[in-house]
Amino acid sequence: MISRIDLRGDALPEGPALRDLLPRADFDVQAALEKVRPICEAVHHRGDAALIDFAEKFDGVRLDQVRVAPAALTRALEELDPAVRAALEESIRRARLVHREQRRTTHTTQVVPGGSVTEKWVPVDRVGLYAPGGRSVYPSSVVMNVVPAQEAGVESIALASPAQAEFGGLPHPTILAACALLGVDEVYAAGGATAVAMFAYGTESCPPANMVTGPGNIWVAAAKRYFTGRIGIDAEAGPTEIAVLADSTADPVHVASDLISQAEHDPLAAAVLVTDSVELADAVEKELEPQVAATKHIDDRIVPALGGKQSAIVLVDGLDEGLRVVDAYGAEHLEIQTADAAAVADRVRNAGAIFIGPWAPVSLGDYAAGSNHVLPTGGCACHSSGLSVQSFLRGIHIVDYTKDALAEVAHHVVTLAEAEDLPAHGAAIKARFVGDEQMSRGWKVPESK
Repeated sequence: MISRIDLRGDALPEGPALRDLLPRADFDVQAALEKVRPICEAVHHRGDAALIDFAEKFDGVRLDQVRVAPAALTRALEELDPAVRAALEESIRRARLVHREQRRTTHTTQVVPGGSVTEKWVPVDRVGLYAPGGRSVYPSSVVMNVVPAQEAGVESIALASPAQAEFGGLPHPTILAACALLGVDEVYAAGGATAVAMFAYGTESCPPANMVTGPGNIWVAAAKRYFTGRIGIDAEAGPTEIAVLADSTADPVHVASDLISQAEHDPLAAAVLVTDSVELADAVEKELEPQVAATKHIDDRIVPALGGKQSAIVLVDGLDEGLRVVDAYGAEHLEIQTADAAAVADRVRNAGAIFIGPWAPVSLGDYAAGSNHVLPTGGCACHSSGLSVQSFLRGIHIVDYTKDALAEVAHHVVTLAEAEDLPAHGAAIKARFVGDEQMSRGWKVPESK
């Protein structure tokens, strides 16, 4: 059901050579880019009409309008299962607790007397958030996108999710209910690349956004790449992935269940176990069979995911080697199920989120840990972070210098400008001290005309 990669015995290679030994799904965003280009440009030139045509083509439903009426949001919340509502409310509460602590404050550094640099944090004006549809419904992704944007102070928040023929062309009602709970009343029935294009270009019903965030399939990732430079994005999210670093103390029942939980997302989902215990590897393999047989989505997702080239049990000589492997892999979700798991987790450098010990499974982070589940995939955790309040903020430096403070450093500025062969830069300094004899300091002040 799942393959093995044996990295024991020989010294592990460095850098890219080690990454190349590890399992990863095929995910060619560049190839998809050429297919989404005409879709994006159709939205650019035809606006809502293109969105309606694409909803009919891709989602099998003909829309009257793209924007969801407020009454549909209210109705979805009123009809929401009370247990689901309570769970969403708790998820929102915990997410707010964590993300509120991420807020940045204005800070001023006094560089010299009379010279200061202040950094203030300003939220983007408008964001377009995406909640996937298709194989599953993800109200949790609504929470994970909306909460950090709200806590950052973004004033204009819109959300898109695919039209569902089953629900008369509206996004899934649980998505709509989650939006209502969060106070987001601007919602659009648009999916995939068309949603990203709608936010990037704007249409008759949807003003353009400064930024688009949220997970999605390869078409969403390709559209984000297409619009890079025009809009800000969080990441080009690829197939979801879990890596579990475990030793002989891990419970194979837990490990197997966690691998399966990630595999049920998508046939391209990655499930990787890294261990120095052959006994644990054997036990996990044995445990996978009955657990897979007892769950849902076996043939269309779980079995293809676990049996795909992106999933494997990786055997290593010891914990140090295991840490090198998981750092090279850079998992979206990394579980540490070892002795002294917290200390081991502290040594990890590359992961979207780390889950410590047997009582912090990835499923907890997906819904109710308070952390964010919009995380870097495909090894991008070596240079990128998950979605946070910071994702929606821009740092702006404010420079405030008096004449005396500028005079103190003026000769250094002029020297560096001349070293870079940019004399006009230096002249902009000199012009401020015309006639000031004390400012000679090795350069001549230009005479006024």
